[in-house]
Amino acid sequence: MYIITKEVYFCYGHRLMNHPGKCRNLHGHSVKASISIRQEQLNAQGMVCDFSDVKACVESFIDDVLDHNFLLHKDDPIIPALIANNEQYLAIDEHPTAEVLSKMIYQYVKQQGFNVDQVVLWETASANACYRED
Repeated sequence: MYIITKEVYFCYGHRLMNHPGKCRNLHGHSVKASISIRQEQLNAQGMVCDFSDVKACVESFIDDVLDHNFLLHKDDPIIPALIANNEQYLAIDEHPTAEVLSKMIYQYVKQQGFNVDQVVLWETASANACYRED
């Protein structure tokens, strides 16, 4: 099995409204996402795929959906205030954790036709969450 990994960087804000600690407060992250693609055989160029193809795919999703966006659970009571102030946000069905964001990126890249092995989202330099399907 051959595996390549492309890293991308972006920023987002969120809060985890049911968290017992500081994460319940509004805050932001500068993150790294590592997207790994696998293939049993190499293509005619001797590659799993071109790194630039992975980059173009994932960066379009991140730029359009996640980067410099405020990610909230759909039931977060702050949403009406954001709407009233014409602020950008994305309401999602799950709490916007690193685990959930790694799954979102994984599913998007998979829908674009890549054979995704895993997506790892580094929320800090020492903490990451991974999503993969076995």
